[in-house]
Amino acid sequence: MTEASPSHPWDRRLGFWWIAEDHPEALAIAASPEGVFTYGELAGRSHQLVHLFRSLGAAPGAPVAVMARNGVTLVEASLACHESGLHMIPLNTHLSAHELGLILRHSGTRVLVVDAAFAGVLDGIEFEGGEPGDSNLAVLTVGEVEGRTSLQVARADHPTTLPNGRCQGGLFVYTSGTTGHPKGIRRPLRDGDVGALANEAAVFGRAFDLRPFDGPMLVSTGMFHGGSHAYYMGGLNVGHALVIMERFDAEATLAAIEAHRIRSGYMVPTQFHRLLQLPDDVRSRYDVSSLHSIVHSAAPCPRAVKERMMAWWGPVVWETYGGVEGAATIAKPTAWLEHPGTVGRAVKGVRLAILDDDGAELAPGEVGHIYVDNGVGFTYHDDPEQTDSVFRGSRFSLGDMGYLTEDGYLFIADRAKDMIITGGTNVYPAEIEAVLLDHPDVHDVAVIGVPDPDWGETVSAVVQVAGGRDWSEALEALLVAHCRQRLASYKVPRRWFVADELPRTEAGKLAKRALREQFASPTLVLSRESSGDPEDSRDRTGAGGS
Repeated sequence: MTEASPSHPWDRRLGFWWIAEDHPEALAIAASPEGVFTYGELAGRSHQLVHLFRSLGAAPGAPVAVMARNGVTLVEASLACHESGLHMIPLNTHLSAHELGLILRHSGTRVLVVDAAFAGVLDGIEFEGGEPGDSNLAVLTVGEVEGRTSLQVARADHPTTLPNGRCQGGLFVYTSGTTGHPKGIRRPLRDGDVGALANEAAVFGRAFDLRPFDGPMLVSTGMFHGGSHAYYMGGLNVGHALVIMERFDAEATLAAIEAHRIRSGYMVPTQFHRLLQLPDDVRSRYDVSSLHSIVHSAAPCPRAVKERMMAWWGPVVWETYGGVEGAATIAKPTAWLEHPGTVGRAVKGVRLAILDDDGAELAPGEVGHIYVDNGVGFTYHDDPEQTDSVFRGSRFSLGDMGYLTEDGYLFIADRAKDMIITGGTNVYPAEIEAVLLDHPDVHDVAVIGVPDPDWGETVSAVVQVAGGRDWSEALEALLVAHCRQRLASYKVPRRWFVADELPRTEAGKLAKRALREQFASPTLVLSRESSGDPEDSRDRTGAGGS
């Protein structure tokens, strides 16, 4: 008689709802600002929100918007929407009243849940009928706000029992921090049992080796961000309890990794840079040996930064490229070490192409516009012109430039809209930023193009100096010399600006538009222009004093 082989962890029932049914006592949230919650407790809280949202008129297909700090609210609201056919809109907590109003009207949001800390933004929104109570929008606050109904009070009268008529819902994601017309992506909803669909979604974790019930997942980025949401929900679907930080702090992150024996997590490159800026004695104080799969995306990660993270944490850092429009690539740690700087190869079912401005496909090694064909596509909500602008046939662009190698590895050059054209030559700011971030006196940096009457644009750097240093001509000379060692002369910044802090989104992306508006005026004189490289024959004039 042959002994039966033990079942593989992936053979068991996974997905949040089946885990909550089979293992209600298992921890779903191991730490958060609100405390700890088991799978059973979190399922009950989510069911309760379904009953509440339905009582407020949110039928399947309706959007529910949530503006909340990191914590249980975003998790349970997402679960509630996913089991009741609703679309959850996770809102950037930095939105202005104008931006929030645009999203609420454009999406047709039926219920808005807003943290008391951000409720003041409601005063600046013009609702149909004047006030929220006179419109089709129901507003609930997380915490007490005078004159408004709190979520805690509103949910108290509703049961935590399994709701009837369960059906699959999903995300309705808007680009964060938009200042123009909002872009929202709402995907068609799938049919089927919500437990079975969540079990299918657990395959997401397999792509990043998130092993079932393997240990807790760290949540240290803004939970409203689409990338962050995908990973913490992915963690729950494979039994990873969430350790939720209200806000990122470099040393507190290391302390959480050690205290909770963190196995998985999602981060952005800016966090890596902040961690590496900690003194050596602080970094060595904490045990990070429990880490197994830390995924990063959202913004380019300088090669030197990732190499240092791998040297410190080991080959546990995974990379993915894509967006809410669709996934594109994955770079396993071993593949990245073999091809440093890559964002990986296409995920299953995706085809990549590099196209020139006219839509012609470019050969391997040639930089052009990155296009993705995932066989599914997407549409921007109620905006066919915007949708058409990013598609060429079945291929769509996320707005990035890059190239493919012969064996299919993708390398990102930069955002197409951030590219600088100086003297007819294309310059990619991300390359220069990566070099400058590798200098110990640079805390953060953004490279932009400043209008120039002769050359079109001048390569310019906006620097946030590392703590304890003041900007000086000597420091500028050091940075110029640092760049000249690694970059062609035409890529070395000619103008230098100093900022106390650089604007970044919660995803870690530099808010280049805001920086260009602040620093790129041709009449603005806030810096001095570096002297030309002896090998560069361009005739340049000084920009004046600092």
